[in-house]
Amino acid sequence: MKFKNILLLVFLLSFMHLNLIAQIDKVMVETYYISDTTDATDTTGGWLEAGSKTFRIYLDLAYGWKVKKIYGDTNHLLKFSSTQIFFNNISEGQTFAKDISKSRLEENTVALDTWLTLGAVTKIASKIVGVPKICDTNGSFIGGANNDGGSAVISYGLLTNADPLAGIPLTTSDGNDTLTLPSGSWFDYGILSSNSDDSTIFGSIVPDSVFECNDCGLQYSGIGGVNPDSNFVLLAQLTTKGDISFELNVELVDSTGAIIKYVANDSVLLGDEVLNRNLKYPFESVCGCPDSDYLEYLADRDCDNLDSCINLVVFGCMDPLACNYDSNANVNVSSLCCYPGLCNDRDLAFVCPELITTRMNEAFEIFPNPAQESLAVQLQKAAENSNYRIYNALGKLVLENEIRYGELNFPIDITNLEAGLYFIQLINGGTSFSKTFIKE
Repeated sequence: MKFKNILLLVFLLSFMHLNLIAQIDKVMVETYYISDTTDATDTTGGWLEAGSKTFRIYLDLAYGWKVKKIYGDTNHLLKFSSTQIFFNNISEGQTFAKDISKSRLEENTVALDTWLTLGAVTKIASKIVGVPKICDTNGSFIGGANNDGGSAVISYGLLTNADPLAGIPLTTSDGNDTLTLPSGSWFDYGILSSNSDDSTIFGSIVPDSVFECNDCGLQYSGIGGVNPDSNFVLLAQLTTKGDISFELNVELVDSTGAIIKYVANDSVLLGDEVLNRNLKYPFESVCGCPDSDYLEYLADRDCDNLDSCINLVVFGCMDPLACNYDSNANVNVSSLCCYPGLCNDRDLAFVCPELITTRMNEAFEIFPNPAQESLAVQLQKAAENSNYRIYNALGKLVLENEIRYGELNFPIDITNLEAGLYFIQLINGGTSFSKTFIKE
């Protein structure tokens, strides 16, 4: 069982950083709508300048993960800003989309209000959540013939602009779908500027262009996407004529209750927090190593840079006090380290034969490590009656052969070995010594 645990640890060390990043596939900023002069005729909801853009911000999550909270804390700012003021509907606008009645989205420009959310677009009873318009296949209930026309009572309704820069028109797909949300209670703190009135960028009392806080949040029990595979979860809708920017911090939860926090800034990064640069917008293009076999591997990258792949990952014991200290290792696996009297239930004579026989640390070299198809062996000197044996991590002999006298360099075909951790033992002239290697 100890050897099985070692293999599991090696696997986790190899892929842990990838798994931590992979819960957020991407952050998507959708241009939801572009207002035109017809929309600007309405005064019921407050003047919406033609050319204003409505953006929706989505998290694209891995399967099974849900958003539990969007927040700002002492070390991580929650921020939304624009180069011009944000639009908020003065008649029916809300700070949080969960407080909007579905029927109100058919009135004037309510559907373009600026708000925060966790998935929901309306009150929970209506079961309406946001989805990217390209994923919306159930048509539209807002805009055009469904809209009341605003204060000017436009006969064909508002929200009819089909500007191609906003993608699918709202009259075709409104980016709203149905989903029964899990039971739970909403909780918010530090976002509303007072108990009942909101003068931040999410309220219409005092128009503003920046919202930022270090002690605020909106949370629910956990909300996933309509489609569990694509798993898009809406976090905010912002309407402005300016250029937007934001920094988000989110808390995710899976079906087992496991929680991961992702933050946009790593100036301070606590043990339960993981940096995701895509939570900061405009997105900063980051190129990195695409090969997980290298220490420099960057899972959270926007483009590949092969030149940044420099150091191959070499697992091993990096404690100089251990008898099997590996000077070539660059990823420490402490469970591999052996000491007299402490060797994780393994045979010390097998792991560190030099303690029992003659210390011959440099008697032979193996490369590459990790290896895929062939392992090259280089001897310092040859002796008669020499052979090698390869054991898997459970101590089972899986390969052996004789070494021809005088042969100092030879390859070993390991094609048929399964991926994992192995020990090669060399018996050279009656003296045995060993090394570990990884088969990929």
